[in-house]
Amino acid sequence: MSSVVVVGGGISGLAAAHALATGPNPPRITVLEGSPRLGGKLAGDVLEGVPVDLGAESVLARRPEAVDLIKAVGLGDELVHPATTSAGLWIGDRIRAIPPTVMGVPVDPAATTDVLGASASEQVAHEAELPAPALTEDVAIGRFVAERMGSAVTDKLIDPLLGGVYAGRAEEISLAAAVPELFAKLRTAPSLLAATAELREAGQKRAGQPVFAGIVGGINRLIGALEQDLTTRGVDIRRKLAVRKITRDADGYALEAGPVPAPTYLTADSVIVAVPAAPAARMLAELVPVASAELASIEYASMAIMTLAVRKQDWPTDAVGSGFLVPSVEGRTIKASTYSHAKWQWSSEAGGELAVLRASVGRLGEEYVLQRSDEELVELATADLRRAMGLQAPVVGSLVTRWGGGLPQYAVGHLDRVDRVEAAVAAEPGLAVCGAAYRGVGIAACVASGSKAATRVQGHLHTLETMAP
Repeated sequence: MSSVVVVGGGISGLAAAHALATGPNPPRITVLEGSPRLGGKLAGDVLEGVPVDLGAESVLARRPEAVDLIKAVGLGDELVHPATTSAGLWIGDRIRAIPPTVMGVPVDPAATTDVLGASASEQVAHEAELPAPALTEDVAIGRFVAERMGSAVTDKLIDPLLGGVYAGRAEEISLAAAVPELFAKLRTAPSLLAATAELREAGQKRAGQPVFAGIVGGINRLIGALEQDLTTRGVDIRRKLAVRKITRDADGYALEAGPVPAPTYLTADSVIVAVPAAPAARMLAELVPVASAELASIEYASMAIMTLAVRKQDWPTDAVGSGFLVPSVEGRTIKASTYSHAKWQWSSEAGGELAVLRASVGRLGEEYVLQRSDEELVELATADLRRAMGLQAPVVGSLVTRWGGGLPQYAVGHLDRVDRVEAAVAAEPGLAVCGAAYRGVGIAACVASGSKAATRVQGHLHTLETMAP
């Protein structure tokens, strides 16, 4: 029987293992995870008796990959959608409604006045009078939009929306990688406004279809269900076994893992590398030096999430919707807050008399913020929440989760870099890479990445089988 080692037990690696295990002629599969737990950035805990997500809390429902996987591992009956997704923007002295946008790029100039001000809103309207964008190469979305619509759009709309996804800076994030649909439209659209209007119209045709989905008890439950499913199918999952080096000879691949004084050696016909860019670069340095060098150049941002519990009776009556985002130009500590009990009915029911909410801090280059103690971070978060939404109630419970180097940054030219990585890796039969560092940081994108890697490996294994005597 052929064998595959999946390096990395995050959602991408587990999705790859699941695709292999449920595909035709399943090979012998081993998953190696360097940490004590599976799931990567998908984690959960209990706060004052209420289940909470410590990382991502939803999947994109308009992509099928994550939803299909949730159903495949037996959680389909517990798939739920947010009760509300109406987030706001904390600008100045209050939380304001987010106008219609495509990832922060306005659709209707008239609707931006409350957020941008009258003068900046007029500048947005005049964008249609500029020469057509006619984009032929990737650009930084923040700089591009600022040149055409004014810096206020980048500062107050694009920055907070992209900050929530990448914890990065809009002036450096790739348009082609972050908003590929808009980049494609701008190659032929007469204006940026025309492009966003067309995309908005296409989105309205899907009105009524939920954008996001979760799982009762937290999206992190997907990891436990995946582990159980894979174990049932005979997949060997090993924790606390980090891979240091991967090499190849005539018989296949050799992996060196574990501590240097007492290494563990494994062999396999194929290998899927499903770890962040930096460790992937290290373990591929000898095998695929071109891919290693490209991966080593991908930056990562660190962030932290403060999960808080307060009494429902103390919840501010004016705090409505699912939460709010914070533009970095506002100079606040937190960059976003989610009212989990309002967003998810299961959270409200599980909380009883308690309401759970989250606040996040940390953008690229702001590692100093995370050097504060847990107590300081909670104090800073509650101070901001008091100013933003009038939360005067005492916090009855808190959890601080730090994600050091948690989010890859998609700089200008990112997709070209990924193409070069994948081309170099493809030159090694039976080797594949996947994860958030490549073509999407969301759970659905990571599942798709893992499935794509599995398909590549399956093709190699089929070739080996046909060549066997």
